[in-house]
Amino acid sequence: MNTEDIFERLRNGEIISPKDPDAYQMMEASFATKGLLVQMNVATEPEEIRGFLSQIIGSEIDGTVNVFTPLYINYGKHTKIGKNVFINFDCVFLDLGGITIEDYVFIAPKVSLLSEGHPTSREDRHSLIPKAIHIKKNAWIGAGATILPGVTIGENAVIAAGAVVSKNVAPNTVVGGVPAKFIKNI
Repeated sequence: MNTEDIFERLRNGEIISPKDPDAYQMMEASFATKGLLVQMNVATEPEEIRGFLSQIIGSEIDGTVNVFTPLYINYGKHTKIGKNVFINFDCVFLDLGGITIEDYVFIAPKVSLLSEGHPTSREDRHSLIPKAIHIKKNAWIGAGATILPGVTIGENAVIAAGAVVSKNVAPNTVVGGVPAKFIKNI
């Protein structure tokens, strides 16, 4: 019998079946997060927004972080945000698999960071596959980009607007397209 709670299991990359006896806890946690998101997304003062976001992720957000709401997060406790990070309007973070955003990262409007997915087989499709996303220092994620589960964005990398990133991105490079491909070195 696994003694870890379901959130530890997710953070460790365990696939969770919808038949798992603890699966209901993911939905309960998401609704608790939603309550805080509603308040955060109508707040207008940067300090107030950081306060709500700190509650959502379960750790203090540095005063150098700026978030333009709305921001949508399904859980929150598996998100880590560094210093001097800017998150623009209308972003979506699905973080059950884990999201790490290092210092000096820019995230443009309508970016989706999706650290969880589902199997393609019809029989298993309702299972959840968590894989962490890691965005390294000084990366810039362009408007409307989607970062898929398990991807690491290298230091100083630039993700072009609208890109769908399904593979790791090397440091000091620009990628773009669907799926994202190498464009040039910086």
